Amino acid sequence: MAPRTTQETRFVVVRDEGPQAEALRGAVVAIGNFDGVHRGHRAVIAAATKRARALGKPAAALTLEPHPRKFFRPADPLFRLTGEAEKLRLLSASGLDGAIVLTFNAALAGLHAEDFVERILVGRFAISGAVIGFDFHFGKDRGGSPQFLATEGAKRGFAVDIVPALEDEGRPVSSGTVRAALVAGRVVEAAELLGFPWFVSGAVLHGDKRGRDLGYPTANLQLDPDCDLKQGIYAVRVRAGDKLYGGVASFGRRPTFDNGAPLLEVFLFDFTGDLYGQTIDVAFIAWIRHEEKFENVEALIAQMDADSARAREELARAPDAFPALGEI
Repeated sequence: MAPRTTQETRFVVVRDEGPQAEALRGAVVAIGNFDGVHRGHRAVIAAATKRARALGKPAAALTLEPHPRKFFRPADPLFRLTGEAEKLRLLSASGLDGAIVLTFNAALAGLHAEDFVERILVGRFAISGAVIGFDFHFGKDRGGSPQFLATEGAKRGFAVDIVPALEDEGRPVSSGTVRAALVAGRVVEAAELLGFPWFVSGAVLHGDKRGRDLGYPTANLQLDPDCDLKQGIYAVRVRAGDKLYGGVASFGRRPTFDNGAPLLEVFLFDFTGDLYGQTIDVAFIAWIRHEEKFENVEALIAQMDADSARAREELARAPDAFPALGEI
């Protein structure tokens, strides 16, 4: 497979030993979980793409699904920054030619680092190079260190690049620091670490139509139960079909009405139509306020008016803020 030269070239997704595996054989692979595809991940991706172009080979991400932490501790909550589909859409827009998605199961978890290199990297994909972050470990009991992979590459004839830690004003750029920012509602800080606004995707659900009665019809999304975004009101930008809209969103339990399960309710500015059943992307641009209970509907509507005005102000400060998402 020749490296991609235009945006029109299709991004190839290979799952395990799927029928398209040959398309990425000989690739330079960026290896990692890539949860969030943040700026640190993108440094790994950029190094892989640079080496691939120099060698005339395809560049690919090699990632694991489900997240290993979920495999080893299935009962523990895991706030993922991106689900599998969202991760692949971000990778598709990053300049890579494709992605290799390995199923993380008992067989893969029990594979020693040496066998991972021999059977998968060399045997299955005949890689031309590998790029990993400074702290990436792989194989049974995390036995494969960056230095181990570099040594194996030297023996087996593929290049290995190790990307150092990335910091932003003293903060490590990592999935953990992004999660911490989102848990606190600091979506601007999360965007600085990611390199784009954090976003979610989901199908628009039928609700109780209460927002329509209030003059604020909303598109409702059920987020992953492990999503630990701080509950409150946000300025958002929404992609519906091929159009972008500004909006204001509430993520929470609706304490004025039912205090039910967490729900994301999005009011799109300057939109008319029906989104039920459609999948939309919602990017979080700015925090507005905490969720609160109001004494009556009139007070709630007055606050929603104020929230909408504030959201428009915040969006005006970030007119182009939206993640670049490719097709998969």
